[in-house]
Amino acid sequence: MKIVIMGCGKIGTTILSSLVAEGHDVTAIDENMEVVNELSNIYDVIGVCGNGNDCETLSEAGIEKTDLFVAITGSDEMNMLSCFLAKRMGAKHTIARIRNPEYNDQSLGFMKHELGLSMAINPDLLAAQELFNILRLPSAAKIETFSRRAFEMIELKLKNDSALDGISLSELRKKYDVKLLVCVVQRGDEVYIPDGNFVLKSGDKIGITATPSENMRFLKMVGTMQKHARDIMILGGSRTAFYLAKMLISSGNSVKIIEKDHEHCIELCEQLPGAIVINGDGAQQELLSEEGLASMDAFVSLTGMDEENILISFYAASQNVPKVISKVNRDEFAYIAEKIGLDTIVSPKKIISDILVRYARALQNSEGSNVETLYKLMDGTVEALEFNISNECPVINTPLKDMKLQPNTIIAGIIRGRKTIIPAGNDMILPEDKVIVISEGRRINNIADIIR
Repeated sequence: MKIVIMGCGKIGTTILSSLVAEGHDVTAIDENMEVVNELSNIYDVIGVCGNGNDCETLSEAGIEKTDLFVAITGSDEMNMLSCFLAKRMGAKHTIARIRNPEYNDQSLGFMKHELGLSMAINPDLLAAQELFNILRLPSAAKIETFSRRAFEMIELKLKNDSALDGISLSELRKKYDVKLLVCVVQRGDEVYIPDGNFVLKSGDKIGITATPSENMRFLKMVGTMQKHARDIMILGGSRTAFYLAKMLISSGNSVKIIEKDHEHCIELCEQLPGAIVINGDGAQQELLSEEGLASMDAFVSLTGMDEENILISFYAASQNVPKVISKVNRDEFAYIAEKIGLDTIVSPKKIISDILVRYARALQNSEGSNVETLYKLMDGTVEALEFNISNECPVINTPLKDMKLQPNTIIAGIIRGRKTIIPAGNDMILPEDKVIVISEGRRINNIADIIR
């Protein structure tokens, strides 16, 4: 599929890398010639230096034959205008990054219709939503939701005193009467799609699929359930912090934001009357202590610097704050953060990359199923996908025990109307079901790809 990406900053480059890895024909547009040359050399893509709002630049990028145009610059208005031009010049689908909170749902819907946008994406809002989900269930290092939150996958890091240390998955099912599936395990640098004989060990990172209520019940049973995070400190007054604080306040949480810039603090006070806004440098340990860091249920570091987020989060963890979350965009820093014990990392660029990969696969899908959700798990080595199943799907009406699945692939859940099924051998996939598939080391475009 031919895809054109305009704007090659951190997020744009991550999207480009993911789409190239998917095998798409990608063209990059950026106003910085050095960026264009670097991307052309590293990723073997066509590079065009110019302004995406210029028709000649778009034409040079081959917009007339483009299947998907993605505008991801730092300017909402430039993104919207370039998508409008790209659509008029022949691009089949257009996606714009729109971040400004002033573009509310009502006006955004109107603009999408008038501009012919296929999708508007807001990295800050999506990151805030992921943070909010984690704070709702602090025991989890990560939460991915499916089928409008009717089904979810949580990632847990097993501690040294974990009740699950040394237990096989078949024993786990007998000991704990819950409807869930341990569908993926990361142990060091190795990732496994486990069977019933697999034995869990302390230090493992495990992925569990179940309904939200069953996940909570299981966490209580094994003694890892943390109390709901009520008092939350946020470092940095970014757009992500604004969206997150708004969600938390509306849910009855107590929120304290620490921001360096005095003028921005005044704006936040006006926009978030329910929050306490402190003007100060959160890198100063004295300030954090004075503002009650040690008494907080959760600390979320959302400054614009990965290094600062990691270091201050490490300090918060040393003060025994029950839940510490860091925003980290650079992959190498995320790896370091995890190695020093920060197990809950949020990366806006990876969230957006997953959405774009899912959208591109959905455009390529053959008849029979459609990718509705896609997540990269366990440092990007595992994919979790949600498919909509139609009457033409080749896997319907066959007991799962009779299916010959591809290696390292598992059907982790079936949603049938309001019923959620943790599948067993006699279960079957039916038309109109939603099916959750977990796969390691394999790209799945269509539900049929899971069959040998």
